[in-house]
Amino acid sequence: MTEPALGESSIQETPAPADHPMKMLWASIVGYAVDGFDMLLLSVALVSITASLKLTTGQAGSLASYTLFGAVVGGILFGMLSDRIGRVRVLTWTILLFAVFTGLCALAQDYTQMVILRFLAGVGLGGEFGIGMTLAAETWPAAKRARATSYVALGWQFGVLLASLSGLWLLPHLGWRGLFALGVLPAVIAYLFRRKIGEPAMFTAATHKSVPISELWRDRATVKISLGLIVLTSVQNFGYFGLMTWLPSYLAKHLHYGLTKTATWTSVTVLGMAVGIVVFGWIADRFGRRPALCGFQLGAAISVVAYSQLTSSGALLIGGAIMGFFVNGMLGGYGALLAELFPTEARATAENVLFNIGRGVGGFGPWLIGLLIAHYTFNSTIGFLGCIYLVALVTTVFLIPERRGVALV
Repeated sequence: MTEPALGESSIQETPAPADHPMKMLWASIVGYAVDGFDMLLLSVALVSITASLKLTTGQAGSLASYTLFGAVVGGILFGMLSDRIGRVRVLTWTILLFAVFTGLCALAQDYTQMVILRFLAGVGLGGEFGIGMTLAAETWPAAKRARATSYVALGWQFGVLLASLSGLWLLPHLGWRGLFALGVLPAVIAYLFRRKIGEPAMFTAATHKSVPISELWRDRATVKISLGLIVLTSVQNFGYFGLMTWLPSYLAKHLHYGLTKTATWTSVTVLGMAVGIVVFGWIADRFGRRPALCGFQLGAAISVVAYSQLTSSGALLIGGAIMGFFVNGMLGGYGALLAELFPTEARATAENVLFNIGRGVGGFGPWLIGLLIAHYTFNSTIGFLGCIYLVALVTTVFLIPERRGVALV
């Protein structure tokens, strides 16, 4: 079976099979776009939410943290369920849960209510990454696997960009409550899109174990790999959410950026991330997962430290794109790497559990940065983040095996 490249027409004279690669890819992209939309929606509305609910800096930063903690719970729960009863069915449940509690955020009256609703929305959000990456990895050929999972990661960037533009165009008219009510619509679209796809043949043919999570710790070699992946995903999420939660607020408060300038910066940074994701997928398929990861981790460390020294609007704009290229370019690579390191009966569990543990650790990023900003300069706080990518680099070198081109089992 010959898989089409992204962008080629998948129209056929006969109906596409249930696990047709383009259908699976687009279903995964749409779902992850909804995730990205919701997470940055919180960021672009954070100043308004803080003023409306009279939050402290630490409380404001913790809203993103609680969302990510919810994602850990949802990732573990829905990852295991998807390996037992089906990827597509569980994805449908996650999107409905996510949509309901995102919409209810518009009704929150205080900090406690907002925390509870963000946590529950995060539970739904947590299933999206791992299951979507699994669908793409299981239906695309080995030679294009990293590119396929990178295309899924592009969905997040599209959602982030849409949220940024929504903040620019709609926040002045609808307020933050209107934006969260609007956040239900992308989730409904994703739900309708998924109703027409079936389970991958690889999943239906597999023997499904009763406790797929045990595959993550079955022997010493696997424990080493799992711990290494937790470090990588923790660094990925800590850096990304720490930066993207607070940079728009910093630009608005300290550099006096209006909505237009802030949205422009965010859009250019996200475009840099999108280019980085595409380039990473190509490098990972051409030269290997480890070389791609090491190159981008080193680039992230250097670019974050360099960015912390910038002050002019032009430099911040260009620097944001370069930093975004490296900081988030690695995102799609985890989908292919995790798929290749774990068997079919535990693949979605591994994708969701390990990535969402990283999300949980990364969830401390917005909270910790909020606390540090209150005591140190923003520039020195951002510069500190550059060091964590060196930890990821060392982890990749010593704990992560190369699996480029292997057949999934």
